[in-house]
Amino acid sequence: MKFIYCLFVIIASFLATPFVQAFESAGHDFQKDAPISNLQCLSCHQQSHDKWQQSDHAKAMAIADKNSVLANFNNVNVEHYGQKAHFFIKDNHYQVRISYDDKVDTFSIKYTFGHYPLQQYLVETEEGRLQVLPFAWDARTKAQGGQRWYHNYSHEEIRPEDRLHWRQPLQNWNGMCADCHSDGLKRNYDSDKNQFETTFDNINVGCLSCHGDMSEHAKTTKRNVANDITSTKHPTGQWLRAAADKTAQWQGAKRDNSFMDNCFACHALRAPLTDGIKVNTPFLDQFMPQLPSAPSYHADGQIKEEVYVYGSFLQSKMYNKGVNCLDCHDKHTMKLKIEGNGLCLQCHGGEVYNVKSHHQHQESSTGAQCANCHMPTNRYMGVDDRRDHSFKIPRPDLSAEFNTPNACTQCHEDKTNQWASDKLKKWHGKPKAVSKSKQFLMALNNGQAINLEDHLSIIADTKLDVISRASALQMLSFTTQMITIEILKPYLTHQEDLLRLSAASTALLLSPAIRVLHLSPLLADKYKAIRVAAARSLATSEIAVEHQQVFNDAFNELLSSNELTSWRGEGRANQGLLALESNQVSKAERAFLGAITVEPYFDTGYINLADLYRTQQRSAEVASVLAKGMKNLPMSGALKYAYGLHLVRTQRHLKALDFFEKATILEPNSAQYLYAYILSLDGQGDSIVALNKLQKLIGNYSDNQQLKELGLYLAQKTRNRKMYDWFIGLK
Repeated sequence: MKFIYCLFVIIASFLATPFVQAFESAGHDFQKDAPISNLQCLSCHQQSHDKWQQSDHAKAMAIADKNSVLANFNNVNVEHYGQKAHFFIKDNHYQVRISYDDKVDTFSIKYTFGHYPLQQYLVETEEGRLQVLPFAWDARTKAQGGQRWYHNYSHEEIRPEDRLHWRQPLQNWNGMCADCHSDGLKRNYDSDKNQFETTFDNINVGCLSCHGDMSEHAKTTKRNVANDITSTKHPTGQWLRAAADKTAQWQGAKRDNSFMDNCFACHALRAPLTDGIKVNTPFLDQFMPQLPSAPSYHADGQIKEEVYVYGSFLQSKMYNKGVNCLDCHDKHTMKLKIEGNGLCLQCHGGEVYNVKSHHQHQESSTGAQCANCHMPTNRYMGVDDRRDHSFKIPRPDLSAEFNTPNACTQCHEDKTNQWASDKLKKWHGKPKAVSKSKQFLMALNNGQAINLEDHLSIIADTKLDVISRASALQMLSFTTQMITIEILKPYLTHQEDLLRLSAASTALLLSPAIRVLHLSPLLADKYKAIRVAAARSLATSEIAVEHQQVFNDAFNELLSSNELTSWRGEGRANQGLLALESNQVSKAERAFLGAITVEPYFDTGYINLADLYRTQQRSAEVASVLAKGMKNLPMSGALKYAYGLHLVRTQRHLKALDFFEKATILEPNSAQYLYAYILSLDGQGDSIVALNKLQKLIGNYSDNQQLKELGLYLAQKTRNRKMYDWFIGLK
């Protein structure tokens, strides 16, 4: 079994809590002793400050007091699947008594987190370590179903041994959300002590998060407008629409939208490469982004999981044409500049788009709103509806083929994709044909096997958005285990940064010597993310003397990025894998043990440690580690599967069969687990049973090529021609 590599992605929680205020919490000062402050800006920029006060940024985080707390703490009891909480006020402090089974704790509420449509609350469970309570306040009106306490995972029980339990690292403020809710935050995590000494300049998201330290600017008597990186006025261009144009075009010099890297720093799903966010610094110099792919995105690139805006907006025609965040959002309130269709009509002709012949709904109705069709919402955190920023055209015909959502049937819940397709065809004619490469991309994202030529056509299609091409390039290993340098070389030297980034990771598919020769130049790339990816791909290579120093520098950046995330299981696991590849076995063992220590409910830690012991022929310790993992995580299919493999290696095949079956039941989407289970059944002499079970279950798996081949093998073995023909005809 191969070691499992987990790419850690840190999630910056939604931006939302009150005004500038320096503070000291009881016994722990999170604010730096530094002269940097948003207050410096007030004397000259009162109007901007007043507008900022209306923003979610201003309310991203605050001390919990009567000015900031929105929830009902008047001796309120709430319960969810045995998790109980009593919210009350004592000695003018907001408090919670929270329990599960026999464990009861009482905490003071330290800070509010966000304000609308929900507000969360932070408590200090250990000195310097803040956790997000499992119950949040629904800040919407009563008419909207709000003004109530609710559990963050309303439809499921989250037991203490679950990774999502509020005491676990995934609900930790310091690591998961802090850098996007306060100015100038540093996590300051000590991996040896497993402790945080987190600091920040200002409690919320203010001037410093967009403009940086303006101390020198504050000393001047005249404001330098050129330093205002959020200015929407461009000295050499503007959006203009001629009478014959349906949409506006940018007229003038190419726009400098580099300031959006400040926005993307928080509005993206990404892994940190530095401790804290440095303003006006390229996004790829600070983060490793997650590109649009399953399971976080739908097959057509629409948002699915909590992925924020970066991955969807970069897919859009808007982004490609030069539209930036501030064309739609006010630079200080961050609210929409214009409510309703007027926002879109800034650039899109009303006589073309804001008419019934286009939207086919009654004027001013819900269905006549541009955003409802082209920016459908997904609900996150129980009550928070967020719009997709890829601005796609509803395609119910593709929904039927790739199981993607569309605005038509999301609104008309009682109707089918076919109904919606027929309506659109009647109104607007036959839908525009989707390019072959786009079809291949959706098939790839849907878990379907495509051939190498088709896969390469996605990456080469310059009509596709760059981030989708980069995602396809990153997934090249799904289609082939080896590529030639002729295929990859154009992307290793490409001017598009995301393509170079993906090529640096995909270079593992090159032969070792060729990889070193052609990947080494990227060790000195201008962006840290690309240097780190190159160092990761060259970790086991023999580097030429002339590249040794740049490799060492890039490799140290890789080590530092892993250290930053070592407060949770993935970071430690990545450290262990890197050590293992460098033949530092003892260091790898410590890292995997550390993963289990910091996150005892992270199954990969147990699996990687057990696999390390397997390579050392320490069979008893393999069994012990996996048994401990299964005790802590009885619902982990991965651990059941790993233990089944251990039993096979120790010749206990019948017992292994039971664990493979349990793995398949626990994780019914894993074709690998089903394959092992069916093969194990066959190994026990139950080939006919195995064949029948496979036929019954294979329809549940989109990635079924290996399963199909197994079905053909079993049909031949049992001389079942009818079943053989059935598997031959299976798509």
